[in-house]
Amino acid sequence: MSTPQARSTEPAVEPSRLERFVDARFWSSTPVVVCLTLFALVILYFVFTVPLAFYEQLTFATCCFICALLFRRLQGRYATLVMIMLSVVASGRYMFWRLTATTYWEHPLDAVWGLLLVSAEVYSTVVLMLGYFQTAWPLKREPMPLPADRSAWPTVDVFIPTYNEPLSVVKPTIYAALALDYPADKLSIHVLDDGRRPEFKAFCEEVGVHWTIRTHNRHAKAGNINEALKITSGEFLAIFDCDHIPTRSFLQIGLGWFLRDKLLSMLQTPHHFFSADPFERNLGTFRKVPNEGELFYGLVQDGNDLWNATFFCGSCALLRRSMVEEIGGIAVETVTEDAHTALKLHRLGYTTAYLAIAQAAGLATESLSGHIGQRIRWARGMTQIFRIDNPLTGKGLKLGQRLCYLNAMMHFFYGVPRLVFLTAPLSFLFFGAHVIEAAASTIAIYAMPHMMHASITNSRMQRLFRHSFWAEVYESVLASYITAPTLLALINPKLGKFNVTAKGGQIEKNYFDWAISRPYLFLLLLNLVGFVTGLVHIYLNFGVRSEVQTTLLNLAWTGYNMLILGASVAAASERRQIRAVHRVAMKMPVMLKFSTGRTLACQTIDYSEGGVGVELPNSIQVPMHERVTVSLFRGDEEYAFAATVGFTAPGRVGLRFDQMSREQEYEFVKSTFARADAWMGWAEGRQQDTPLRGLSHVLLVGVRGIAGLFEHLYEDLRGSMRSRPIDVKKLKTKKD
Repeated sequence: MSTPQARSTEPAVEPSRLERFVDARFWSSTPVVVCLTLFALVILYFVFTVPLAFYEQLTFATCCFICALLFRRLQGRYATLVMIMLSVVASGRYMFWRLTATTYWEHPLDAVWGLLLVSAEVYSTVVLMLGYFQTAWPLKREPMPLPADRSAWPTVDVFIPTYNEPLSVVKPTIYAALALDYPADKLSIHVLDDGRRPEFKAFCEEVGVHWTIRTHNRHAKAGNINEALKITSGEFLAIFDCDHIPTRSFLQIGLGWFLRDKLLSMLQTPHHFFSADPFERNLGTFRKVPNEGELFYGLVQDGNDLWNATFFCGSCALLRRSMVEEIGGIAVETVTEDAHTALKLHRLGYTTAYLAIAQAAGLATESLSGHIGQRIRWARGMTQIFRIDNPLTGKGLKLGQRLCYLNAMMHFFYGVPRLVFLTAPLSFLFFGAHVIEAAASTIAIYAMPHMMHASITNSRMQRLFRHSFWAEVYESVLASYITAPTLLALINPKLGKFNVTAKGGQIEKNYFDWAISRPYLFLLLLNLVGFVTGLVHIYLNFGVRSEVQTTLLNLAWTGYNMLILGASVAAASERRQIRAVHRVAMKMPVMLKFSTGRTLACQTIDYSEGGVGVELPNSIQVPMHERVTVSLFRGDEEYAFAATVGFTAPGRVGLRFDQMSREQEYEFVKSTFARADAWMGWAEGRQQDTPLRGLSHVLLVGVRGIAGLFEHLYEDLRGSMRSRPIDVKKLKTKKD
């Protein structure tokens, strides 16, 4: 078989010195760098293992942490690298001490709990180190322009897979695909309808796109796309989940790199969501705290790009058809077909790219149960890849690629370690087990630097994309649910089936999801009982200093666990969501024309498919139910929509659109969701992270969650009492 390089007929553009400098392949093949790495590892081993007395370790740890705080005040990536090295030193010293000085247990119970805890710590430290490697130097790739001659642009097939989503969810994506700023003769749009629904066929025929179906549903989304590959011929594929609405600039932003790099097989852009996910809605953090996925799309993928290890994420991506066909189409062996497809492309020596520019947006999962189901599928799929196509083995991958894939797969094994951390202090509080054979003060001078360095270093690297301590909340919510699927997939990768993530649903009223929260409630109750037991233990052993210190250390750990679990419980308190369409906060020019002939130029506050919120000068009053014509703009083009005032207040007005024609629906999507700048500046005004602010926020949410739990319990008990039928036979009546 010929190599990918031999098949390339056009010469690749010579990269600049800067491009070669940041190219991971250049670094991994340089003998000087290999020698320097080995020398650094020898030095680190010495630093990790040199024995220090108590006060020497305390002094060393204090000096290192002060240095980290000083470098934290400096700008630039090199200061970040110094902080990473200081964190590596602190973690290395802790783990060496932990593995060599604290693992001698006298009792079987101590050994069982001790082995579980030290294993969880080793896992967490390995993931921490891999994370540093993966994200220390994000590539920050910029768009590459297409040729000025539009006739030289390649042909593109747009695939929009759908299965059971309502047409109302899919329509905006189809309209936005029609609005793509690209030559019509080079663009073909296909709605891949695995539900084979007549209303979809009628709509596609009306708007002029292809309604593409198959006679079976084998291999779910991957199989759907592979069948479409057989009947299409575009040089490139643009794939969008049916609720991901692309901007009109998507193809022009992304395709340029394919013409520059003839080995480029896939370019991924972020998955952006304009609706709140269950955490954001239930905890009230929408657009205030980065959501669970922002770290991956904001930092991890950009870090992967340096090592030519960008993952395909199934949507908002461009792929080169010839290379996808060479690997046999989209991967079907696992339920995370997207990441597995990227791995296959990387094994053949092809490159991938990431542009951290949101060029499409969609709907987040509506309920916590749906969110957990989606994560279970991801966890099981990545474990399947780990079992059947392990990135550490096999041909074709560079070391950097192997480590990036390894970290992505190891991440989903956090279920067991997280459960261990949530229960480890209870082994002492309930059974007196000494899982760490060391004095509390010694544990503190080794463990605290490890945790504090990791916290401030990650905060510096992730502050735009993940606030401190929120990872513990996300993992605590999911840990109980992903543990069994990942372990089963590790044993037998064929177990389980593909599940589709539902989008576009509604929640009719506030309620507490007792079923989904059972694991958190059980763990919270255990920790509460353990905390009370610890207080009693201190009272009974107040004169024994070592017992009091050890108990206080475990009580502090248990108290922290209780607040994290409280935040997890709060996430299960589902908030009402009855909007059929979601409002998107965005400021853009708008013209209002009243029935009197008066016009008013102002700007929007938000918009949705059903209406628009408009900011007014304070002196302007608009009466309810007044008829208004709303004009939105796309460049020099103006689009007018009839509307009625549905809400009015000083400084703002809410307008509800009249029934729109198909043409007006298309024009509205073009002038709103499909704007090239639609998702720019989404995080503007959001506070950057600091560890103390993140900790205080999480603890506050945890306290609210615990307090809210008793409120929900009272309301549900009162509701059940009211709804209980009365047995008239047991009613007593007074005799006259």
